[in-house]
Amino acid sequence: MSDFDNKGYEEEVKAFSNEDPEENMEKNDSEKGNDSALEEMKSEEKKSDEKKESEYEDVCFICRRPESKTGKMFKLPNNISVCNDCMHKTMDTVSQFDYQGMLNNTNLNGELDKLNKGKGIPNISFVNLADLQGDGGIPNKQKLKKKKPREVVEPVLDIKNIPAPHKIKAQLDEYVVGQEKAKKIISVAVYNHYKRVFTGMMDEIEIEKSNILMLGPTGSGKTYLVKTLARLLDVPLAITDATSLTEAGYIGDDIESVVSKLLAAADNEVERAERGIIFIDEIDKIAKKKNTTSRDVSGESVQQGMLKLLEGAEVEVPVGANSKNAMVPLTTMNTKNILFICGGAFPDLEEIIKQRLNKRTSIGYTAELKDKYDKDKNILSKVTVEDIKKFGMIPEFIGRLPIICTLEGLSKEMLVKILKEPKNAILKQYQKLLELDEVKLEFDEGALEAIAEKAMEKDTGARALRAIIEDFMLDIMYEIPKDDNIGRVTITREYIESTGGPIIDIRSNSLELPDNLNVIEQ
Repeated sequence: MSDFDNKGYEEEVKAFSNEDPEENMEKNDSEKGNDSALEEMKSEEKKSDEKKESEYEDVCFICRRPESKTGKMFKLPNNISVCNDCMHKTMDTVSQFDYQGMLNNTNLNGELDKLNKGKGIPNISFVNLADLQGDGGIPNKQKLKKKKPREVVEPVLDIKNIPAPHKIKAQLDEYVVGQEKAKKIISVAVYNHYKRVFTGMMDEIEIEKSNILMLGPTGSGKTYLVKTLARLLDVPLAITDATSLTEAGYIGDDIESVVSKLLAAADNEVERAERGIIFIDEIDKIAKKKNTTSRDVSGESVQQGMLKLLEGAEVEVPVGANSKNAMVPLTTMNTKNILFICGGAFPDLEEIIKQRLNKRTSIGYTAELKDKYDKDKNILSKVTVEDIKKFGMIPEFIGRLPIICTLEGLSKEMLVKILKEPKNAILKQYQKLLELDEVKLEFDEGALEAIAEKAMEKDTGARALRAIIEDFMLDIMYEIPKDDNIGRVTITREYIESTGGPIIDIRSNSLELPDNLNVIEQ
């Protein structure tokens, strides 16, 4: 093996000696050029990484406050930043103790290695900060984006670019059937919100917001109306639920968590979030509990905690999380320009309204029957502030929701329209599903009325429609993929009422046709 290695080495030496020295110089230059190109690529990658990082503010590794609050920070290895206050507190704490001369010992690391190798401190190793993953242990989703520098000349807002109330309502009409008054109120409120956001102070007159309280029976479209609005608008909108809110310090979401959801919807941009809209659903669930001796942590206490949010105050909000803890940075948000829309079904409010309306005696010529308002579907439209107060909402809370908007109960005609008229109507969804199987689905008018009648019996509003359709469409969607000859299915009233079957049309002629089968001529 040694002779073979020597021969190979001698051949390499001869080959190198036979080469032209100028060619060797050119090779070295090319190698240097490649190295310089690699160095340039690495520097460009570093610059691009720095640009990406520069989009976000630095967060203190100890107190978790952003750079906009603490000022300039100290940079440590592994992209760890420490604010001025925490650094001084740490140094003051460390300087009070000498730790047996450890601070004055310049060869501390060497002695620690000896202790690890020897018998001094067995089975103990020190953490290397470079092994920690992430930039200082704080992901970008929990960092605030840096504010863009303001231009010297701010552009003048063209009032024509703001969507007018009739345009907002026209877009809502494509998806929401009925509820004309509610759609008008919301369209005007959003239009004024746009003007307040873009104009700010005009002639020293500050435009204040008007929060909205939406009342309506279950399934009347409160949440659906706001969700549709969220798709149509450019302002950040957050939809949250009041049932999970509790007083601070108890198990559940803090009251400020509704604002943190809006901040997340605005991509953690504080200025955008401060001009957004928050919809709080199931607001009737935080009414005062009656006949209770325990602390009402999810009722009246939540209402009292929400007073400052509704009126406008600066609150500490966690960034990238719903709850405050030591590992999440905090930022300050002002809720003065945030529009709050609160919605609830208020199930027992009808009885309170009936009691107030039936004040007259039931004896004499001017007497009124006690059941006069029992069949009134729109009894909620007669609501007053006193009724809501009697329901369990505190006066301070109601006073911060000046606009009371009531939604009508759905009638049979409205349910039929909901089935077929909106852009994403339930019937259109099932027709689209069967189109993928090359089958046409149709509904008779009698079938639509039968579905609406069944939904009225359930008394859960538009939510009952899908449950009914899912029930009778199960067999059809199970059987249709079996037979490729089926071309069209027509749902009849008899099929909905379980007294007959659907009309099935096939694509080709056959000698014998079963009952209720027609032929589609090709």
